[in-house]
Amino acid sequence: MRFKLGRPDLDDYRGYFEQPAATTRSPLTVTWAGVTTLLIDDGESALMTDGFFSRPTLLTVGARKLMPSLPRIDGCLTRLGVERLDAVMPVHTHFDHAMDSAVVAQRTGAMLVGGTSAAHLGRGAGMPEDRLVVVTPGEPISLGAFDVTLVVGDHCPPDRFPGVITAPVVPPIRASAYRCGESWSTLIHHRASNRRMLVVGSAGFVPGALHGRRADVVYLGIGQLGLQPERYLVDYWKEAVRSVQARRVVLIHWDDFFRPLHEPLRALPYAGDDLDVSMRVLTRLAAEDAVPLHLPTLWERADPWS
Repeated sequence: MRFKLGRPDLDDYRGYFEQPAATTRSPLTVTWAGVTTLLIDDGESALMTDGFFSRPTLLTVGARKLMPSLPRIDGCLTRLGVERLDAVMPVHTHFDHAMDSAVVAQRTGAMLVGGTSAAHLGRGAGMPEDRLVVVTPGEPISLGAFDVTLVVGDHCPPDRFPGVITAPVVPPIRASAYRCGESWSTLIHHRASNRRMLVVGSAGFVPGALHGRRADVVYLGIGQLGLQPERYLVDYWKEAVRSVQARRVVLIHWDDFFRPLHEPLRALPYAGDDLDVSMRVLTRLAAEDAVPLHLPTLWERADPWS
């Protein structure tokens, strides 16, 4: 963490909030609900990454034990119109991604899908073993109307709570108990429409891991990216966007996740990230590749393939 006061002004990026909106004819939609929570829905089958809605304050995270907020979780699921999900898939198991994942899975009848760390979150919440899916990295699995492949990724440096979760996590518990665990690049293929997307939840990468994979749209996590050397941003774009031949990029994980979702979103403060740097470099790279670059609008059903 660095000591630079203030935070980026989202008004400076108003022109990026024009991701194509879904219509009644859209065969597949994506709705963003902060950080890297995405609802991918075809009207009959749906998946969700993360499902993080509690968003405890910075003071709570630093000084107290954490507990999922059931009213916030239920309120957000209602806002999204979610009653059933085929799967909940945390991109890794830090609290700002996976703290609510098991509760969301329980409330929606979903499978909890990931590595052994995610499975321990499910066990801590009392989920039955037959709804905990520990994947084989790189191998597709069928979840409802989708084929999903979790490819080994990495966390953007620094990882403040590294390592895997080795035992069930039973809230209330400190934020440090939510270790990073397995970090994934999540490839989602909707079979009926043949639409493909990639979700990279953390701005980290394993060189060559996505080589030979394809995705029309990339939802690209940029948390902490603005604090990295410019070479790192260029390499990240190459590994997560160019390697899959993406035709559109939507930036996620830039919002201040210590602020509840019923309040207006704001960018992470300069002390923890620098959205201005990320936007400057990524805008240039997107222009070089002729790839549209967007920031998503909270709760808006989008059709990024249109």
